[in-house]
Amino acid sequence: MAAGSVVIVSGAVTPPGDKSISHRALLLAALAKGRSEIGGILPGADVKSTARVLRQLGTDVTSVRSGARVAVHASRFTLPASRLHCGNSGTTARLLLGMLAGEGIHATLTGDASLRRRPMRRVTGPLREMGARIDESTAGTLPATLRGGRLHDIEYRSPVASAQVKSALLLAGLTAGVPVTVVEPQPSRDHTERMLEWLGEVIRGQGSGVSYEPSHNVIEGFALDVPGDPSSAAFLVAAAVLAERGELVIHNVCVNPGRTGFLSVLARMGARVDVTGERMSGAEPVADLVSGPSSLAGTVVTPGEIPSLVDEVPMLAVLASRAAGETVFRGVGELRVKESDRLEMIARNVRALGGDAEVQGDDLLVRGSDRPPAGRVDTAGDHRLAMAFTVLGRVPGARVTLSERKSVAVSYPGFFTDLRRIGGAARRRD
Repeated sequence: MAAGSVVIVSGAVTPPGDKSISHRALLLAALAKGRSEIGGILPGADVKSTARVLRQLGTDVTSVRSGARVAVHASRFTLPASRLHCGNSGTTARLLLGMLAGEGIHATLTGDASLRRRPMRRVTGPLREMGARIDESTAGTLPATLRGGRLHDIEYRSPVASAQVKSALLLAGLTAGVPVTVVEPQPSRDHTERMLEWLGEVIRGQGSGVSYEPSHNVIEGFALDVPGDPSSAAFLVAAAVLAERGELVIHNVCVNPGRTGFLSVLARMGARVDVTGERMSGAEPVADLVSGPSSLAGTVVTPGEIPSLVDEVPMLAVLASRAAGETVFRGVGELRVKESDRLEMIARNVRALGGDAEVQGDDLLVRGSDRPPAGRVDTAGDHRLAMAFTVLGRVPGARVTLSERKSVAVSYPGFFTDLRRIGGAARRRD
């Protein structure tokens, strides 16, 4: 952004459909009886990977594209003729491992180079405890081959708070028809539980534990509208907070409490974000967010908060680089096994732009500055890094270039278009 200009944000925007809910809606529709119809689905690369794999398994899934309602005609899964390629989508791989283990399907799951480096043993381990027979690499990564096995009930104490692990086991319980209990160190996202309850299943939860005993032989087909993704909305909020004038309204955002920890952190930092018009859409609460320019101060983000904002740490970190004082993110080691070593890459890129950030063990420390960021960002092919540092590059005087932009299509294909539409720069008249 050129010096001598003022950054303005204005208007209204609706973020794309929630990625987590889009995956789960497709998977459950593939298990449901008859026809299901899903509106607002995210037309991103990860969700398209889920749709593609379901087609390989014999499910009729119409095209996943912007503005289109997706129809799913379920039928009994068939043995795939080739490997199930999950692209870059960890959600696709981990949830399918659970769902197909319960179905007893023989199949091999693989993915791109990034996904083949990410840990799968956190899912395959408890599935083996349930009776699944799974072969994987010695590193516990993809490719992984399911070889059947009759599943039995499990009470699993997970060493990590992971919605993907929990969901994989719940889907295994659903398809195998066996009870499942999962206890986590802290509660993780509950989209799978909410959707199962919405479809008539009974879920019991207490503290950070959840228990499920399948109560129906088959789920009926359904119609669902996917709400806007709060993780995508977070980048729009950040753009509004860093602006110098204006106000931005972000419509139809999922405000599930397990997804909105970033709003609490922003409030502590002094950001102006109002939540209005809260209502229900299917199984999920939704609302509109109203945000605008704010002066920020550093804060401490505790380990207990991380499960509810883990995808928003890149966004919060770039805001912390513009805040007064120091911001500390404690217990964010999980970021090392995302699409990139997100923990190290955040700190490295903040420094590359002239900022001050470091990793200490599993903690991330970011110290704020009002110096215009300038330099080259290595996104490591990670969509959330690309979007976070793009937003940082909007501050006055910034000169930020990205190593690539294509990764953004994973979760927010229209990101750059929306960012241009909601704001720009005007010459100062001082």
